Amino acid sequence: MQLYIQHMKKFNVPIIYRSPLIASIKNKRKQEDKMKKDFTPTLLNFGPLQIYLARHFGFCYGVENAIEIAFKTIEENQGKRIFLLSEMIHNPQVNADLIEKGVKFLQDTRGKQVIPFETLTSDDIVIIPAFGTTLAIEEQLTKTGIAIHKYNTTCPFVEKVWNRSEQIAKKNYTVVVHGKPTHEETRATFSHASVHTATVIVNDMADAVELGKYITGEKDVAAFYNEFAGKYTDGFNAAKDLDRIGVVNQTTMLASDTEAIANYLKDVMKKKYGLDETNITQRFADTRDTLCYATNDNQSSVYGMLQTDADLAIVVGGYNSSNTSHLVELCEEKLPTYFINNDEKIISKDSIRHFNFHAREEMVTNNFLPQKDVTKILVTSGASCPDALVEAVIEKLSSFYTVTKTMDDMLQEFS
Repeated sequence: MQLYIQHMKKFNVPIIYRSPLIASIKNKRKQEDKMKKDFTPTLLNFGPLQIYLARHFGFCYGVENAIEIAFKTIEENQGKRIFLLSEMIHNPQVNADLIEKGVKFLQDTRGKQVIPFETLTSDDIVIIPAFGTTLAIEEQLTKTGIAIHKYNTTCPFVEKVWNRSEQIAKKNYTVVVHGKPTHEETRATFSHASVHTATVIVNDMADAVELGKYITGEKDVAAFYNEFAGKYTDGFNAAKDLDRIGVVNQTTMLASDTEAIANYLKDVMKKKYGLDETNITQRFADTRDTLCYATNDNQSSVYGMLQTDADLAIVVGGYNSSNTSHLVELCEEKLPTYFINNDEKIISKDSIRHFNFHAREEMVTNNFLPQKDVTKILVTSGASCPDALVEAVIEKLSSFYTVTKTMDDMLQEFS
């Protein structure tokens, strides 16, 4: 993909989001493991506190690209009205910083209008977020005279999913999108795919299983339209549009979930049509190459981190961040996990305010740190979380212990 995005271009991210310590750790690990084969965590040994930092975490290519474009746009257009179509990324600090600089949001994360498009003029600037947007919105903005492509921060890995959808559409496959129906990226991918072919969204394996029943004929296709209401394209014909399919995903979903859904639907097709691996492409398109590298790396790093015998895990990121919630989900399977969006949520050594993403609410847990000689904590963050926030969390935790090394000592150790 364009020489892996020109060997992962370096971006000019505002210094407030950077962390000298995290940068040093990431750089050292990169030098030691250039092929990214080692997913073991990095140990920060403070003596009575041991932090195990995930191998990969934090800002991905698409997020850094979006942040650089947004701040550069603000700097170069003083005095102009600047709008973001919706949240730049799912991180409260970054979005708050943009609002403070005068940027206004046109929509909320679910696509509900906050500022009417009709109030825009051709002199205004509208930044498209990293998730991308629908073709209908692109058209509406273009008609207003707004140069959307000049300030489009859509992640190239999201665009890769769109391109793959178009490729398989040309071969008469229906596109099945694994994603959250209300998520900006899924809405955008659905829009781009549906221009070329029939498209349907599955939220999870349960949806995929039900979709499979329409493919096999176990369920009457007439029931499809009610069960999948709002998740299929206009004119979708469940009787014929499910006879050739390909699965693509919202890039921030669990890679293992997407693969499981694709494999399940592939098996459904094999049984229905009596196919095997040599001829399955007659009915099922291979789209494994649409999985995002950062999502894969961050999730693989959590699996690697969880091999460590630890007391708890802390995951840092925006509460409405899909990729971050999946990291939390993985950690929760093994040990107590606390999802926080900044270091201030760690109220004291005895108390932490954290987000329960299942119930969609914050809660306070007391005595979250064990009373023992050495406490081991796993730490990671989402793809839209600044490294500075992770460093602040580590510093806050270390302040509760009589440490044998300071943060400056750690910086020297990894420099």
